[in-house]
Amino acid sequence: MTETPVPGIGTWVVLPTYDEVENLPGIAAAILEQLPIATLLVVDDSSPDGTGELADELASHNPRIRVRHRAGKQGLGRAYLDGFRVALDGGAESVVQMDADWSHDPAVLPALLEPIAAGSADLVIGSRYVRDGHVLDWGIGRRLISRLGSLFARTVLSLRPNDLTGGFKAWRASTLAAIPMHGVHAGGYVFQIEMTYRASRAGARVAEVPITFRDRRVGRSKMSRRIIVEALLVVLRLRWDELRARRLRRRR
Repeated sequence: MTETPVPGIGTWVVLPTYDEVENLPGIAAAILEQLPIATLLVVDDSSPDGTGELADELASHNPRIRVRHRAGKQGLGRAYLDGFRVALDGGAESVVQMDADWSHDPAVLPALLEPIAAGSADLVIGSRYVRDGHVLDWGIGRRLISRLGSLFARTVLSLRPNDLTGGFKAWRASTLAAIPMHGVHAGGYVFQIEMTYRASRAGARVAEVPITFRDRRVGRSKMSRRIIVEALLVVLRLRWDELRARRLRRRR
């Protein structure tokens, strides 16, 4: 009789936090319940509300929880890159990235990892903008920003995925390790677009699975006008750099 594989073998879940002290205990427990043998890595940017200290306390009672403390708030992208390096150095076979604010449902984790385990994808995006995907609790303005952001990036960068601005993803470790992280210059929201762009250009097989995205349960969104402008500029910069590189190759 064939045994059913336990979800999460070789998986590290990278969970950046900043002022998530109210969310962390519940989200950590839910993640570990869905992936019984995964490793949860909390990457805390010196949260003033004590999230880092709470993460240490949780880790002291559960060897599957690890904590990475950073000197200060340096942006979501930098927190993820730091966490990715730790996970890869720790021998991860697959790496999940997700938010700590309950906008990403831990119940989806097995489905997110399934295409990687099946060998059919190298990057799996939890998508709000495919069939059966949904967004709850957002006003029309926030919905338009997200939708148009993905559409803008898809058009400018010629990418196929429908949801380029979402941050709920699963990576094959070898695919993630092949991305030159020192060249990733996005420090915030646009990090999600840039990483998918780099993986796609490297030949990664990208899949999307539907998710229901909910606005954060506790605290305030960290979205700002500056983050939106940064995203637009970085997308244009990525395309410009690509076109310039093509011209240089033709001249040679």
